[in-house]
Amino acid sequence: MSNIPSGLKYSKSHEWVEEQGDGSVKVGITDHAQGLLGDMVFVEVPEDGAAVNQGEECAVVESVKAASDVYSPVTGEVVEVNETLGDTPELINQDPYGEGWIMRIQLSNPAELEELMDADDYGAMIEAED
Repeated sequence: MSNIPSGLKYSKSHEWVEEQGDGSVKVGITDHAQGLLGDMVFVEVPEDGAAVNQGEECAVVESVKAASDVYSPVTGEVVEVNETLGDTPELINQDPYGEGWIMRIQLSNPAELEELMDADDYGAMIEAED
């Protein structure tokens, strides 16, 4: 069973969102997604200052099995990226909700958070996929 922390929001494309309390959110891929992908070998993060749109590609994670696009769960501006992933992409496998975060986005439309799933809904979605 995948780890699905409550208190986060989830997208249908398996990204998680954590509100930071300052109008920004931290974003990463879920434990379920990293488990399906396998051992991470490379992560391509967006540039600081990049504009991202909800539902559009914004990063790439590459594992021993496949490369996979990461889709932005919200619209806004990238204000920080996890530089550590360049040298240690396996942090996404080891700690997807902590040290394995991918980017921080300053929200341009906070109402988009309401469109994301809570932990129970996300759990039901991945259960239905299996």
